[in-house]
Amino acid sequence: MTTVLLPSVIRLAPPRPATAALRYRPESAGKARRLVREKLIEWDLDDLFDAGQLIVSELVSNAIGTGCLTAMLVAIRRPAESYVRILVRDGSRTLPVLVEAGADEECHRGLALVHALTGGRWGVTLEPFGKTVHADLRIQPIASRNS
Repeated sequence: MTTVLLPSVIRLAPPRPATAALRYRPESAGKARRLVREKLIEWDLDDLFDAGQLIVSELVSNAIGTGCLTAMLVAIRRPAESYVRILVRDGSRTLPVLVEAGADEECHRGLALVHALTGGRWGVTLEPFGKTVHADLRIQPIASRNS
């Protein structure tokens, strides 16, 4: 009788998300960038640092601009192996608008950057007392990241 050993399947725990409650202050953008950076390091996704930090900065800046006084929530999740989701929840039900900024305008470029960095994979969920804006960053397959 021959014994055949089959390779075992190792099931890893799903990546743990991170969430932070932040104040509506400019220094919260730095705290949000650190949160995103730490999770991307933990998940070995160094190639997403720049885009992830820029996206969360833009979304937090938009939330700060709403003038809300409730807690702003910033989160990073990995709902699937193929993408990372960055979320910012604020207390305003005013929807963000993607506008084309003129060449001489100093503002209105944030969502255009988010749109470009995510390939258009961002959106808004209205909630009873605010909204959550999310942006999805695609994860390159490991073979592509190592080359």
